[in-house]
Amino acid sequence: MLKKLIGLCLRGGDPKDPDVRRRCGAISGGMGIGLNLLLFAGKLLAGILSGSVAMVADAVNNLSDAATSVVTLVGFRLAGQQADADHPFGHGRIEYITGLLVSLAVLLMGVEIGRSSVEALLRPQSVQMSLLTLVILAAAILIKLWIFVFNRALGRAIDSQAMAATAADALSDMASTGAVLLSAVIGQWTRLPIDGAAGLLVAVLILKTGWEAAQATLAPLLGRPMDPELAADIDRIVLDHDKILGIHDLVYHDYGPGRAMMSFHAEVPADENLLEIHDIIDHIERELKARHGIDTVIHMDPVVCDARTAKLRSQVEQVVHDLDPALSIHDFRMTPGPIHTNLIFDIEVPYGFRLTDRQVSTEVAWQLKKLSPRYYPVIQIDHPYIKSPDPEQPRAIWRGRD
Repeated sequence: MLKKLIGLCLRGGDPKDPDVRRRCGAISGGMGIGLNLLLFAGKLLAGILSGSVAMVADAVNNLSDAATSVVTLVGFRLAGQQADADHPFGHGRIEYITGLLVSLAVLLMGVEIGRSSVEALLRPQSVQMSLLTLVILAAAILIKLWIFVFNRALGRAIDSQAMAATAADALSDMASTGAVLLSAVIGQWTRLPIDGAAGLLVAVLILKTGWEAAQATLAPLLGRPMDPELAADIDRIVLDHDKILGIHDLVYHDYGPGRAMMSFHAEVPADENLLEIHDIIDHIERELKARHGIDTVIHMDPVVCDARTAKLRSQVEQVVHDLDPALSIHDFRMTPGPIHTNLIFDIEVPYGFRLTDRQVSTEVAWQLKKLSPRYYPVIQIDHPYIKSPDPEQPRAIWRGRD
């Protein structure tokens, strides 16, 4: 049933299509507004009848959820706007901002509920339970379970951080309402301030959810690395072309779901026909756009492929690999002279490496000098923009000439 409902939301459209995402956002937001207002009214009634601070706090939390659903709905509608002169990359990042606003609202509500709960701990009051109260709380848990399942499934279908934040908030609400229900039952047989303690537990759960959701939505706003599986597929597509010897400096820019740009350097033989290589590069850019919907700019790095250069490159690669397998080189070239030979290349060093950039450069230069005093290394240190799933596997790829 859930799959059919998700299918009706998508209607066979592309999950990255702004119109499809706007429709899904409207469905999710509209459902969230209606159900959370219903939960607010029910829990507020239960809290007033029982005199429970925790129930009233949980009710206010649902009112907050209704407000954030409005933010989500508006956010998806704004994110679906087309690019214009002032925003040439579109408005897709508004969806990320929406998720962040939802997270901040959750954090604020957690603080307020925590404050009320501390007051209830210091000045406890008796809680009166009734069958109606129990039924309302049990129904609230089931409704939140549905909101969680639906938003998680729809969020995964369209890869939405905003819906993921909403689903996480619903899961937290289930836990908090369960804690309120349990405390209300236990409170009938003890004079301990169970109600205030339950409210404090609710506040902690809400704060945890809000913090995790904020981290998830901040990542794409600040700039996150490309998905390793996507990067691997791009490597495969590019290197399927015989004239491409290597790929490095892959940079990915995320402007919202379905709106991305990237650039990278492709090493090509310096002795090939320039027009032919340019045609291959254009073809790769079109192929990546068709397959992944990413606008791509490729910089050509011509490299000399004669036997002497290949031998020297192999020596340099071995020196760098002996220092650490996670290091790699690219853009290698040499300029021989009567006194010394310049070895010009870049070393890609992963973030958090055990040596500083200067130490890497100094150590590699020293080892090359030991191979021959004629070698004069000119080294540039780079850092990868893509996080490799295997820390021992460098991102820069070189296959050489067959």
